[in-house]
Amino acid sequence: MSTLIEIDKYVTNPYGYLSRLYTQTNTSTPVTNTIVESTLLDGGLGSLSVPANEFKVGDSFHAVMTGQISSGNNQPLNIRIKTNSVILSDTGTLQMATTTDKDFKLEVFFTVRAIGASGVAAIVTGGTFMYTKNAATSFEGTTFSNAVSTGFDTTILNTLDITAQWGNASASNIIYSEIFTLNKTY
Repeated sequence: MSTLIEIDKYVTNPYGYLSRLYTQTNTSTPVTNTIVESTLLDGGLGSLSVPANEFKVGDSFHAVMTGQISSGNNQPLNIRIKTNSVILSDTGTLQMATTTDKDFKLEVFFTVRAIGASGVAAIVTGGTFMYTKNAATSFEGTTFSNAVSTGFDTTILNTLDITAQWGNASASNIIYSEIFTLNKTY
């Protein structure tokens, strides 16, 4: 078995093929001192969009984001994974521990279960959000998973977005991404 096929498109491994779809090449604009839901993504190479009628049942994707986060104690934060305006999944409201200039990691998996218009098409999304608080070196965070059919529509253009929304406007609440990659895994 060849270990490298069409270097610009696919890399093979023991589990199948990995297709590189997008890599962020800029640090995102910090989401800080606001309660407005804002994107954690910035410019990059590739595409975050899937054209109308291009999804297939079983299409699976893996996204990884890392960046920096600071927050005051007990500050509410919600991270959402979206296509267009449809929320595929989210972390729920996290009550952040005091955190100053710490790394975070968001890892997300998606699988298309059915194709078609809203109410017929279905996708399941799940993952983890982790960070380290100031008071310890153990990870804090959450796991999440959600199946969506209402609003998800494979007959239209779908564009991925990942957003952050603070519950309180405070200069101590800051989050931004430094690395984001999206791969098709099946």
